[in-house]
Amino acid sequence: MAQKKVWDRPLNERQIWVSRDAQQNLPVVLQCLLANVARATVYTPKANTVVDEVELELLRLLDEEYTRHPFFGSRKMVLFLQQEGHTVNRKRVQRLMRILGLVAMVPSPNTSKKHPQNKVYPYLLRGMAVVRPNQVWSADLTYIRLAHGFVYLVAIIDWYSRKVLA
Repeated sequence: MAQKKVWDRPLNERQIWVSRDAQQNLPVVLQCLLANVARATVYTPKANTVVDEVELELLRLLDEEYTRHPFFGSRKMVLFLQQEGHTVNRKRVQRLMRILGLVAMVPSPNTSKKHPQNKVYPYLLRGMAVVRPNQVWSADLTYIRLAHGFVYLVAIIDWYSRKVLA
């Protein structure tokens, strides 16, 4: 039962258990095996956690503006920060908003609701086993944009043999 508790721990916590110290009795290979950690993660250099004062200022401003206007997205936040005198682009603001977990509160299209006037057609192939050629065909229609207009592409396929018929 104690062994199961080891595997339930988060990966970063298990990585701390592995020591690269030369005085250790166990080699790193065996430590990684026991902790169920890939050796590559032990030898990977740790990222610098140097805190940039400008980043902190931008994060603070974004947080305050989001509190005032929670419907602002990254485009409006860029304009706000530029008015405050900071030189930022949209990708940087998107990254900072992602760090803070900020998402604009806007209504999104609800595509899962059906319109009451639309008829619901039954799915006629439910439960049917396709066991021979030419039993079930399927068609798809699309258009391809060209330099001078577009053309239609129609494909008819046999479900059993998966052969394109036309």
